Formats: sequence, structure tokens, C-alpha cells
Amino acid sequence: MLEREIILERMTRPQVESALRDGYETITVACGAVEQHGPHLPLFVDAEIGTRLSYEIALKLGKALAAPTIRVGCSEHHMSFPGTLTVRESTFKDLCADYCMALSRHGFEHIFFVPSHGGNFKPIADSVDEWNEAAGPDCKVAAFTDLLSVVSLWRRLVEEKTGLGDRVGGHADIAESSLMLLLHPHLVNVEAAEIGHTEELSQDLVERIMRDGLKSITPNGVLGDARGMSVEIGELVAAETVTMMAEYFETIRDQ
Repeated sequence: MLEREIILERMTRPQVESALRDGYETITVACGAVEQHGPHLPLFVDAEIGTRLSYEIALKLGKALAAPTIRVGCSEHHMSFPGTLTVRESTFKDLCADYCMALSRHGFEHIFFVPSHGGNFKPIADSVDEWNEAAGPDCKVAAFTDLLSVVSLWRRLVEEKTGLGDRVGGHADIAESSLMLLLHPHLVNVEAAEIGHTEELSQDLVERIMRDGLKSITPNGVLGDARGMSVEIGELVAAETVTMMAEYFETIRDQ
């Protein structure tokens, strides 16, 4: 059992005050989405994965808290699929800026954004400098914004574990589906898992999806192939993603 609660919204005011006095001046912020994830996964995949990553990264960094996840993100490219929610890019950026201003006012000195939805990576990358200005000179805002490196990591891990690395495509695929098997197994319809668009994710493909919409690329909303998912893959992908992101943030904090 943890000696100290680190999920901000579950803490009392005195607990937050105590944490700040004790040097918990770093806070992670997950940025997810509520959008379609093929025929077999629930809509809140990105929000839930982001929440888990943010918490585990805070644990790994040490002396860090995890802020409430921004659950709805920039998902216009998924709006051809029923159920998807999206916010305007300007709304998303303003909300993140407001997070930075509020958290910095309380004394947090490092705010680390953890995007867990592909559509949030570029808006975050484009806005980090602006958010640093919003946070003020005593607070450093940073974000992990290399989407392709995350997908490449997943592909390598799945290949080494099962030989099915070519089923990693970046959305509702074997890796993401395995993460949901780990987090919410009762909400994953394994029998409904399908093959989708299997082209390896590249910057060109990302730009096509953002321009033309995901449905123009993959009618069933899957990038990759969800078949072969397992809890074991989910555990491996989660652990190594946390390690990669935490190591990046640690270099920022050490500067």
C-alpha cells in the first residue's frame, strides 16, 4: 500500500499542502479522448490508458502527483463514427493552458503532459511554449510528443513477445486492445476483434488521417489488427511505455 496518495483529485486540501511542502512539485497530466475504437473496444480507451500512464509515470518519477485526466480531446478525424466526442483545438489548448496556470499558482514547478490519443500530440507540441508562458517563470511545462516512437516501441515489443508486431498500427490494434484487456477486461469484446488498415504508421499516414478522416483509411476504425491481444502484451506495453516517457521527463526535471 502506498504511504501517500498521489492522485490529486482523490486528495484532501491538507494532503496536497503536505505533499507540496515535502517536495512533490512535479505533476503529470494525461490528455486522452472519448472516441470510437473499432467494433471491440469501448469509447474511453484513450482516457483510461492515459490515466494509467500518468499515474505510473508519477510513481516512477517519484515526488510527483497525477492531475485529473483531460478525457475528451481533438478527435474530429473520428467524427464519422457514432459516439465520438471532440473539442475544438482552440478549446483543448485553452483548457491545458488553464491547467498550467492553476497548477503553477499552487507551487508546482514541473507540469508534464502525457498524451494518450494520437490527435492530441500535435496540438500539444505546438502549444508547449505558450503554456510555459501561461505557467510563469517558476514552472516548467513539458510534454512527450513523439507519437511515432510510441507506436514503434509497441511494434517492437509485440514482435519480440509474440512475433505479431505487424499487427500494431496505432489505433484499436493488438497493443492498445491488450492494454484494455489489462485495465478493463469485461469491456473488451475479444470475439469482435478485426483486422483493419495494416499500413505501418508514418507521418504521411497521420497527415492523411487528419486531413481526410480515419474512416477514409479504415472503414471499421482499426489501424492494425486487434487479433492476438493478451493481458501479457498489455502488461509489457504499459511498463515499457511508462519507462520511456518517465525517462524523458526525468531529463527535463534534471535540467
